Amino acid sequence: VLDRGGQAMVLVPEIGLTAQTVGRFSQRFATQIAVFHSGLTDRERLVAWNAARNGDAGIVIGTRSAVFTPLARPGLIVIDEEHDPSFKQQDGLRYSARDSAIYRARAEKTPIILGSATPSLESLHNAQCGKYQHLILTHRAGNAPMPSVEFIDIRHLTLHEGLSDAAITAIASAVQAGEQVMVFVNRRGFAPLLMCHDCGWHAECNHCDARLTLHQRPRRLHCHHCDQQTAMPQQCPRCQSSQLLSIGQGTQRSAEALRLLFPDTPLIRIDRDSTSRKDAFNREIDTILRGDPAILVGTQMLAKGHHFPRLSTVVVLDIDQGLYNPDFRGPEKTLQLLSQVAGRAGREQLAGRVLIQTHLPDHPLLTHWRDNSYQGCTAQLLAERRAQHAPPFTYMACLRADAKKPGQAMHALAELVQQCFSGRHRVNGESDSYCQLLGPLPAVMERRAGWHRAQLVLNASHRKLLHQCVAQCVSTLGVSGKNGLRWAVDIDPQELL
Repeated sequence: VLDRGGQAMVLVPEIGLTAQTVGRFSQRFATQIAVFHSGLTDRERLVAWNAARNGDAGIVIGTRSAVFTPLARPGLIVIDEEHDPSFKQQDGLRYSARDSAIYRARAEKTPIILGSATPSLESLHNAQCGKYQHLILTHRAGNAPMPSVEFIDIRHLTLHEGLSDAAITAIASAVQAGEQVMVFVNRRGFAPLLMCHDCGWHAECNHCDARLTLHQRPRRLHCHHCDQQTAMPQQCPRCQSSQLLSIGQGTQRSAEALRLLFPDTPLIRIDRDSTSRKDAFNREIDTILRGDPAILVGTQMLAKGHHFPRLSTVVVLDIDQGLYNPDFRGPEKTLQLLSQVAGRAGREQLAGRVLIQTHLPDHPLLTHWRDNSYQGCTAQLLAERRAQHAPPFTYMACLRADAKKPGQAMHALAELVQQCFSGRHRVNGESDSYCQLLGPLPAVMERRAGWHRAQLVLNASHRKLLHQCVAQCVSTLGVSGKNGLRWAVDIDPQELL
C-alpha cells in the first residue's frame, strides 16, 4: 500500500499497545507514523490529525477514536485484536470502531484486515457465510509451540493469599531459571470486599448497588463504578466491632503476598492504579522487555497483545466468576480472555506453561477449551447461539433508560412497550420476520452513580426490522433528558449490564 502511495490505518484496542505497535512499525517501514488516542494532548492530536489528512503520514496508529481520522489516500485498514470489547464505545456516542471501520473500508473501496487469535463469533459467522475471506494462521509467530495448560483444583486446599502451593512452586522454578512469570488477577485494588466478622456488615457504595473495593496505598475504600472514595473505617459502623476482614483477591494483595514470598525478585504490578501517571505504563513495559527475571502481576492490561520474550509461565488466580456471567456473551468472552492470557507464555525460545487455579476443574467449558483451544470451541458456541436465537443469527439492540427516581425508568419503558409493541412483530407478510422483546427489566446493577437504570432488549430476525423498531422507540421517547429521564440506544450491544 505504501509503495502504491496509499496510507494505512492500524487500530489497537488499548492505549498501552500503541507504543510497542509504533516501535514495530517504525523499525519496518520508512514512513511518518501518526499516533492518535485520548491519552495525547489536544496539540498532539491536532498534529497527528493534520498529518493524516494532508497525507504526510503513511501510517496512522490509534485506538477506537482513530477510526474517524481523515486520510488523504486511504489504502488499507487493519483492526488488531478485532474481538476486543474495547473497540465498542459504551457511553456517550455509542459506536463500534470495528464495525465503523468495516463500513468505512466499504465506502472508500479499501481492503480491511480483522486480526485476532480469538475472533469474535460475529466475524467467524461472517467468514463461514462467505462475507469475509478467512485466512487461518496455523502456527504461532516464530513457530513457537503452544504452551501447556494445567488446571489446579483448589478445592480443599490451603491458599496463601490466593496462591496454591503448586502455583508458588511453579513461580519459584521459573524465577530460578532466570525467566519471567505473569500472575493474572482480573481485579484491581487490595480486596473486593470489606466485611465485619461479628455482624456481617459489608462496605457498600452510597450511589451504586455495588460493594466498595479496599485499596491499601493510599488506604481507602473505592467504588470502581462511580469513583466514590471514602476513608477506611476503624470500626464496623453497625456494631462498632474492630474485627473487619478484607475478603478476596486484588492485584495489590497478590503483589504484596508475592513480595513476601520472593523478596529478591523484582515485582511489577500493572493495573489502572499503578499506571495512572503519564508514561508510567510504557516505562513498566520497557522494564519487562529488558528480560531480567521478574514477577508481573496485572489485570487485562497485561493480557492484550504484548510480546514478552522472557515470559515462560502464566498463573491465573481466578477465572471461575466468568463461568457464571449472566450475559449471553459470557462463555465467548471467558474463553477469549483465557486464550489471550495463556498466549503471553512461551512466545519465543522458552517453553510456555499456564496454570489455572479453579474450583471447577471439570467444568465442560474449561475442559473443552483446554483440549481443543478456542478455535475448537467456536462451533459449539455458535450452535448454542443459534439455539438461543441470539447474535450473530439475530440482530440486537438495547434501549437503556436512567432516572433519579426509583421505578421511573422501568415505568417509562413499560409505557413504551404498550405504545409501540404487541409482543411479536412481522413485516411484509413474512412468517419468519419478527422482533422479540426482553423486558423492561432492571439493569444487572440497578443503581449506578445515583441513577436507577432499566433496559429493554430488542432481538430481531432482520437488521432492517430492528432499525424500524428502534426508530419507532426513539420517536415515541422523544428528547433524552425530558422529565428527568435520560435514555440511549445501543445497537449490537457487547454487554447487557
